[in-house]
Amino acid sequence: MIPPILEMKHITKEFPGVKALDDVSFQVKTGEIHCLVGENGAGKSTLMKVLSGVYPHGDYVGEIIYEGQAQKFRHIADSEKAGIAIIYQELALVPELTVYENIFLGHEIANGFTIDWNETIKQADEMLQKVKLNVNPEAKIKELGVGQQQLVEIAKALSQDVKLLILDEPTSALNEDDVENLFSLLRDLKKQGVTCVMITHKLKEVIEMSDSVTILRDGQAVITLDAHNGEVNENALIKHMVGREIENIYPKRDKKASTETLLEVKNWNAYDPKLGRKILRDINFRLAKGEIIGLSGLMGSGRTELALSLFGNPDGYEIEGELLVNNETVEFGHPEGAIASGIAYVTEDRKRNGLILIQDVKQNNTLANLKGISNRGVVDENAEIKVASEYVVSLNIKTPSIEQTVVNLSGGNQQKVSLAKWLFVKPDILILDEPTRGIDVGAKFEIYTIMNRLVEQGMGIIMISSELPEVLGMSDRVYVVSEGEITGELAIEDATQESIMKLATVS
Repeated sequence: MIPPILEMKHITKEFPGVKALDDVSFQVKTGEIHCLVGENGAGKSTLMKVLSGVYPHGDYVGEIIYEGQAQKFRHIADSEKAGIAIIYQELALVPELTVYENIFLGHEIANGFTIDWNETIKQADEMLQKVKLNVNPEAKIKELGVGQQQLVEIAKALSQDVKLLILDEPTSALNEDDVENLFSLLRDLKKQGVTCVMITHKLKEVIEMSDSVTILRDGQAVITLDAHNGEVNENALIKHMVGREIENIYPKRDKKASTETLLEVKNWNAYDPKLGRKILRDINFRLAKGEIIGLSGLMGSGRTELALSLFGNPDGYEIEGELLVNNETVEFGHPEGAIASGIAYVTEDRKRNGLILIQDVKQNNTLANLKGISNRGVVDENAEIKVASEYVVSLNIKTPSIEQTVVNLSGGNQQKVSLAKWLFVKPDILILDEPTRGIDVGAKFEIYTIMNRLVEQGMGIIMISSELPEVLGMSDRVYVVSEGEITGELAIEDATQESIMKLATVS
């Protein structure tokens, strides 16, 4: 029997007021793809940071056994020297440096006291061939797509003779082709003896890729499942992740929208002067009171550009067309005008554009409507506390207090804070751009439940989503966007993944 490459025994890791890991034991077999899953805040990333030396020996309780030897990693360089590499969701590459410089950054190939650039380029090219990435090693990282950048990260790991490769949410920003390329590479690396630990929220990927699955819940290891024994399926994963069975991930709602139109877009066109081309062409659609419409399409189809052009046009597109809110024609020169007309937009990138991560929950909750808690231009701190406390309860935001810094919350709870920020402006129309990206199945269910509650109260929601099951599960109607045009409108009873994809690939 082949011994495990990794054993983590009785790992406990605490932060002020929070026990992130509670006596976790975790084992990975040599040469397998082992998925680590759980709700946001379950402890997955914390466990891997303990392993990689981000949290050094002595900063946690427990033992790490790697290749049969007890390890005391004091920083990342120690784990990398042992053959462990971790690739985070936010890639750690330098955009202005070349591909070959990034691959060997930190372990440069020296010739005496100088770097041997010719040998560096040669070996970088060999690493790129290993990961099947056909790019010039002298290209700058900023010139590559996200999928290509991820392969450069893996090439960097392979250049250090990696034995255990950890990927944290590796597909969160990838399109379908990039995902398939990545998975093909991981299967090839497995054949070459590289062991992989993959953290992901996407249950379909877990079922497709895993040999074994360990599930964490509330900082504890709940169970390890063997895919080869048929133990890994969606129902089992959900049950162990959330501690209960969720029979329908998309909560039921009586999908009968009002005939009252909240928003209508007529002959909408947008020209992007930065790109020098038209990005939206002759867009026409309507949103009714108490309705969720899904905007579906491939990445780059123009869905987010459409949302931003309606929400005060912050990117400065040249707009033609007519926008009606509550049957009155409106024009916005700034998001402030859209907010005043009852439109709110929850961005797809909550960390960069949705939240101020270094501020606390209460400050983020009230950020978009400071007038609502101010008296003569001065923030009323008691009013701020009251508002934030109400949203923490109504949206079930899991936080030690409203004074917790947002960066320390899980992704699902950050998303709820971002949602609370915009609900406090009391909108009639809510645009949700990828509302469940990067959050776990339990948090998704909570977001969907909140959405249903909002439309039952009369709000209209425009939901942009790349997940077709989500579009089908939550929408009343679906508009499909392809290359800046709406190529079809589908009643939900007529919509299928196949019919949506057919319209999404119209060129």
